Amino acid sequence: MDYYKILEVDPTATEHQIRFAYKRAALKSHPDRVPTTSPDRPAREETFKKVNEAYYVLSDPSRRRQYDHERELRQRRKKPSPPTPPPPFSSFSPGPETDSASFASDQFGSIFEEMLREEGLSADEAVHGGETSLIPRFWAVVGGLSGAALGFIIANFPGALAGAVAGNRLGAVRDARGRVFTRCFRRCRARIRRGY
Repeated sequence: MDYYKILEVDPTATEHQIRFAYKRAALKSHPDRVPTTSPDRPAREETFKKVNEAYYVLSDPSRRRQYDHERELRQRRKKPSPPTPPPPFSSFSPGPETDSASFASDQFGSIFEEMLREEGLSADEAVHGGETSLIPRFWAVVGGLSGAALGFIIANFPGALAGAVAGNRLGAVRDARGRVFTRCFRRCRARIRRGY
């Protein structure tokens, strides 16, 4: 798997170019851009996973160096052989699995906030004390839809109705604080570790 081809960038691309290519590829291949019943959805999910994996490797200088080295070795082989699978995703992580999870959290938090801001789904930063937050109505709708889906799974239509109302209210409560979920989660996790 060639991560540069997945992101449609040159191997000499800068970090900024890789980040821009990732945002473009993620928006283009995101599975939520098609209905859940679409036959294209599984292929989009697979493509989206590849895009995220490519960005995970190419966005970190040490993982990118290691990937470039292994890529160069594969290209130097003169004997045609069946393509070897890429190294496991975790082999690019220099530390324990928690580093990988932390990176993923930071990656999605910043990238998708930026994409939503560019799409006009972000409120003025000055309104929320310098922190970017999403338009309150957006999260209320997302909460309502999520609650409806879970409610329908549990108790069909009556559950969907109750779940939509509860999800909408939970989304609105979160919005009233004006904070992005990833930042709130990190703050709570830090407080728990400190013991208060």
